[in-house]
Amino acid sequence: MNQAALISPLLLLGCAEAPVTGQGAFAPAYQGVETRLLDTDLVQIRVEMTGARGQDDVLAYANCAAAQYTLIRGYGFARHLRTNFEEKGGVSAADAVYTISPSLPQGLEPIDAEVTVADCADKGIPTV
Repeated sequence: MNQAALISPLLLLGCAEAPVTGQGAFAPAYQGVETRLLDTDLVQIRVEMTGARGQDDVLAYANCAAAQYTLIRGYGFARHLRTNFEEKGGVSAADAVYTISPSLPQGLEPIDAEVTVADCADKGIPTV
């Protein structure tokens, strides 16, 4: 047996399709956004969705809504303060609070509203 005959089957193993996990394709259903201005620079965002793979998907939806709301209010930046998650009957929800500001806020993960809204559109995540 030649060396090429031994290598070829091994290379094909790396090309096999990933196994199906039973979860199926990601098919979220975004079920709406509620916004509430708590103060001139503080906003509460509540989102609900089905089909979330986990809390990261729900937080992404909330961040998209917060970014759009920030632009609507005439500001350029937001900063995430906290999020409470809930899941009931297959519906995932996030209740998040953000500060909004015209300039880059201090903190760990500021949100550039224009960049985030564009990224959300590319990913198919709705905003406000």
